[in-house]
Amino acid sequence: MSPSYENLPSDDEEFDESQIDFTDIEEQYQVRLDEGLDAFVVVDGLPVVPDDNKAKLIKFVLRKLNSVGKVKEDGVYMPLGDDGKTEGYAFVEYNAPSEAIQAVKQLHGTPLDKKHTMAVNKLTDIDRYGREGRIDEDYTPPTQAPFEQKEHLRSWLGDNDGRDQMVMFRSDNVGVFWNDKEEAPEEVVDRANWTESFVQWSPQGTFLTSLHAQGVQLWGGKAWSRQKRFSHPGVNLVDFSPSEKYVTTWSHRPLQVDENHPVPSLTLEEDGKNYIIWDVATGKPLRSFTTIDVLNTVDEEGNPVKKKMQWPTFKWSSDDKYVARMTQGQSISIYELPRMNLLDKASIKIEGVMDFEWAPATPKRDNVKTYEQLLCYWTPELASNPAKVSLMTVPTKEIVRTRNLFNVSDAKLHWQSDAAYICVKVDRHSKSKKSMATNLEIFRVREKGVPVEVVDSIKDTVINFAWEPKGSRFVLITTGEVLAQTAVPPKTSVSFFATEKIKGGAVGNFKHVRTVEKKNSNAIYWSPKGRFVIVATLQSQQSFDLDFWDLSFDKPKDDKDDKEKELNANLQLMNTVEHYGVTDIEWDPTGRYVATVASAFRHRMENGYHMYDFKGQLLREEHIDGFKQLLWRPRPPTLLNKEEQSEIRKNLRNYSKVFDEQDLAKKNTANKQVVESRRRLLAEWLAWRESMIEMLKEEGAIIELNGGRIVREGEDEDDAAEEIEEIVEEIIEETEEVIG
Repeated sequence: MSPSYENLPSDDEEFDESQIDFTDIEEQYQVRLDEGLDAFVVVDGLPVVPDDNKAKLIKFVLRKLNSVGKVKEDGVYMPLGDDGKTEGYAFVEYNAPSEAIQAVKQLHGTPLDKKHTMAVNKLTDIDRYGREGRIDEDYTPPTQAPFEQKEHLRSWLGDNDGRDQMVMFRSDNVGVFWNDKEEAPEEVVDRANWTESFVQWSPQGTFLTSLHAQGVQLWGGKAWSRQKRFSHPGVNLVDFSPSEKYVTTWSHRPLQVDENHPVPSLTLEEDGKNYIIWDVATGKPLRSFTTIDVLNTVDEEGNPVKKKMQWPTFKWSSDDKYVARMTQGQSISIYELPRMNLLDKASIKIEGVMDFEWAPATPKRDNVKTYEQLLCYWTPELASNPAKVSLMTVPTKEIVRTRNLFNVSDAKLHWQSDAAYICVKVDRHSKSKKSMATNLEIFRVREKGVPVEVVDSIKDTVINFAWEPKGSRFVLITTGEVLAQTAVPPKTSVSFFATEKIKGGAVGNFKHVRTVEKKNSNAIYWSPKGRFVIVATLQSQQSFDLDFWDLSFDKPKDDKDDKEKELNANLQLMNTVEHYGVTDIEWDPTGRYVATVASAFRHRMENGYHMYDFKGQLLREEHIDGFKQLLWRPRPPTLLNKEEQSEIRKNLRNYSKVFDEQDLAKKNTANKQVVESRRRLLAEWLAWRESMIEMLKEEGAIIELNGGRIVREGEDEDDAAEEIEEIVEEIIEETEEVIG
């Protein structure tokens, strides 16, 4: 189509360009700056090189850029300056906008060499931020904001009495309290409607987490102010990394993020996702993911059985450098933090993989001096191949140990807290598949070649297993064939295991210490410091026992139990208590106190909590309607080295004397306060009595006689009331101390 020339003036008339209609030409050839730029990125931080080396630099940069997408042919424009050298940046066009988004997420901050680091940004972002006068033509040096003192997020650790804090969720109220032995908890803060579902501490106790319809909030400091907010509408679950650097949020409903439903901090990239991994320091999302359908299995009759979703789905390495996710039966994807890029740009294909766990601490394997993290996973029997348990080192992905297993129905992975051992609890079926038994395959991670010790003296099925924290002992609970949907809980046995004593400091083999029969126990709770353990029956209406055990009991020298003398264990039952309706057990971080909870999340009968010391002595109990949670505030790792900790243990008796004196002084102070209060009340009453006597004297109602006796006006002296003062002594406490 051509422009209209009907109304053009003649040669004699003056030419008026505004009368010509160029609309059709403008529509055809107009440059639409806002369209098609989503596939462009700007790469900054590149080396400055002469024109002769430009092609070589582009080829080098393309190797990085093509790792996340496909750059168009001749899609890199690297301008030259007046000196004939590159300017240190380039414009890059990808085939699709989604590839440009991935380039920004995965390549921004990627080092090129020791001196250069790429900065990758979307061209539309730079264009948008530069519009409407947002960038001044004249340079203005930035102003430095005045220093603002922030709250000390770990100030609670400086408590003079070394007390611990706990959070309690009751009805609609959430409160943080100091634990004070036998006395009622001392309130720190108490707020109504602080959360809409539940509360949760971060792993080192820095933040208290609350969940709301619009997302997650973190609270802390002396004023308990809001420290961070993460927008995730419909959030259901939260999981922190071990060092509190990152946090994962999950909702069962996919997010809706579009122009009509904007969500703070989120972009269209998060639309339709269920998981978001956040950077706690910045409050910004690092990457988002969708929920993967859990692999369906088939029961004995061939009916499909869908397994429950595993939580946490994203599991953290002990040092926060990696986070991994499993696609059941297919692969494990390991991401590097904080960039959240796939390790070596690919998932690890593992056919049939069923579960995996990171080592909870740095492994410290024999003769391994390079950095590594360990990951353990297991696969079932496939065709003619046996089931396998494998240890993989990260980041090299090298398999350092594999164990073949046969007739496996299921396996559970249990790491010891120091990563010195991992126990694989293997449930095996007989060839006829009519009976079950359990083996414990213990990998001794720090010994040469990672030897595996098998504990196969277990005839029944193990329903619970727990390592001693920072120790080499464990407890397990076994039972016979469990009848489905039985009203009466099955009878169980509790077994204790410890290592043999060997001279020279080596760790001996694991041996059976003792088994307690005919129990209903189903839960094991070790003290966070080890040595003491509670074996309990939870969520049962028929049995609610709690057994307090000491595995390092100081037995008399004349005790003739030769078996336990050969093992690193001296087992003693300290106490057995009952708590009707108990659903949860929580040790405080020091291992001095333990709380048992009857939660309204589970039932509505006699909700509340009991507080015990580590020996099982009841200190106090509170029945509170609508009581839901009691969670001790965790403590960060100690700053003392091993030598300093050992020195404290050696002088513990001296410290104990000081603590005993402080406890006695505190008790005496409390008694003194009661006495002083009574004396003050007596003094007030005597003062009031004297004032009344003086008033009555002035009115002439009474007459004071010699000797302090008082009579009414008109009464006989013989009728005067006689005042008798009696002093009573009462011995409150008597102690006898032998000095010699």
